[in-house]
Amino acid sequence: MSLLTVGAVMAKRGMLAPGPPHRQINQLRALGKWGWGLAGELRQAANRSPNHTAVIDEERGEITYAELLNRSERVALLLHEKGFRQGQRLGLLARNHVGAIEIMTAASSIGVDLVLMNTGFSASQLAVVADQQKIDGLIHDDEFDSVVTELSRRIQVVRESSWNEQLEATPAPQRMVPPEKGGRTIILTSGTTGTPKGAARRTPKGFGPLISIIDRIPLRAHDRIFIAAPIFHTWGYAAMQLTMALRGTMVLQRRFDPQRAKDTLEMKECHAMFAIPVMLQRMMELPSDEGGKKRRKNLRIVATSGSAYPHGFTTKFMDEYGDVLYNLYGSTEASWVCIATPEDMRREPDTAGTPPLGTVVKILDEQGKEVKPGETGRIFCGNDLVFEGYTSGANKDFIDGLVSTGDMGHEKDGLFFVDGRDDDMIVSGGENVYPIEVESLLIEHPAVREVSVVGVRDAEFGQRLVAFLALHDGHELSEDEVLQHVKANRARHVVPREVHFIDELPRNATGKILVRELRASVD
Repeated sequence: MSLLTVGAVMAKRGMLAPGPPHRQINQLRALGKWGWGLAGELRQAANRSPNHTAVIDEERGEITYAELLNRSERVALLLHEKGFRQGQRLGLLARNHVGAIEIMTAASSIGVDLVLMNTGFSASQLAVVADQQKIDGLIHDDEFDSVVTELSRRIQVVRESSWNEQLEATPAPQRMVPPEKGGRTIILTSGTTGTPKGAARRTPKGFGPLISIIDRIPLRAHDRIFIAAPIFHTWGYAAMQLTMALRGTMVLQRRFDPQRAKDTLEMKECHAMFAIPVMLQRMMELPSDEGGKKRRKNLRIVATSGSAYPHGFTTKFMDEYGDVLYNLYGSTEASWVCIATPEDMRREPDTAGTPPLGTVVKILDEQGKEVKPGETGRIFCGNDLVFEGYTSGANKDFIDGLVSTGDMGHEKDGLFFVDGRDDDMIVSGGENVYPIEVESLLIEHPAVREVSVVGVRDAEFGQRLVAFLALHDGHELSEDEVLQHVKANRARHVVPREVHFIDELPRNATGKILVRELRASVD
């Protein structure tokens, strides 16, 4: 990526706006001294825009960048007093609130690796992941007291309220020196098919990753951004990084509620929202609000990532909210792969879009050769933020420097499409079957609210498809009606062998469907 390109994008997004020279100099010094991790991003923002609101927290109100840096440095001192040193690992089990931001930036400042725990973990899951990741301590929100009981017998565990009390008595350090090596952030994979794995994130080495995103998603300096996606998730974490890099304002709420989210967009006059797809699906289930677009006049961007949308959903959402939807296709391991803009999704509602600046995407066959346009193959990706490997020492498949996303897909007319997980494909009676073929059909039925189709073992056919459907309130549908609908619109070999009606699909805290639970219920 050329300096000319970087400069052009930064100018277009308001990042090069004039300011007091001493603040601009201090901003660059902070980046040079602390690097491009969370510690450096916070300090560059605090040096350039100290009095700009950094966070609007539903409980603590508004906090400026200068105030956030002060508290972050006090947190760093408190972590040091509790024995945390460079290279050690701290677990964080927290929802979206300013205290979590303070801990994340503080850990980066003293070289402590931070493991972001999924707030949906049970006590046993948390214990297993804590052992696998070899964490030396854990800070958690008070609501998770019952989840951490067993873990607290083995490692240092501190609850949020106790932590805040200790922090109030901790002065800011006189002068902080960057660690020899900055702390890494370890983000866990979704674990929808097994135990979550830890993926160590690379620290950016310059403006490149930021430019890649804001070139395609038109965020601007000082934007007010509602981060609804969990910050322990790749997308919520990315939203936090982007907002700090742009010296914007993070609007945070501990829990997502669809009506409250709509109200927040209006009342806080948000310019952007970062969410996961199921959140938008829940917002669209609310009664239509004809005056909503006018009251959301500041809203330019609704950026999502984390899972695929149901067939046709993107069009319905943009018809209601305007052409503000941007969807990033990526993974914990690859960061981003493609970004679909409103124009892309108006043209092809189910597209994953195109690769952003600095990203290479190839569709490869089993021999590692590129397939022809329109043919399905394995999706491989390369960019500056491809992960450094799992913390367990295992790795993903790499071919010529490109990492496997774990998905199958194809390219058509310059746009990329995801056809399903490479381990979702089943062979039933000798035929290759992708569950998404059936899901995209069934979700169009007016009675169906959400659907998931999974492959399970079968003594006769090797594997068989099983469909799980949740219906809209007041609607009825029989198994025979479902099967006849599929038979009338799809090839015979993709017709499910079973149909189960459930109240709601099981999902993890990031909205991904827990396939293992569905499979276990019938396998």
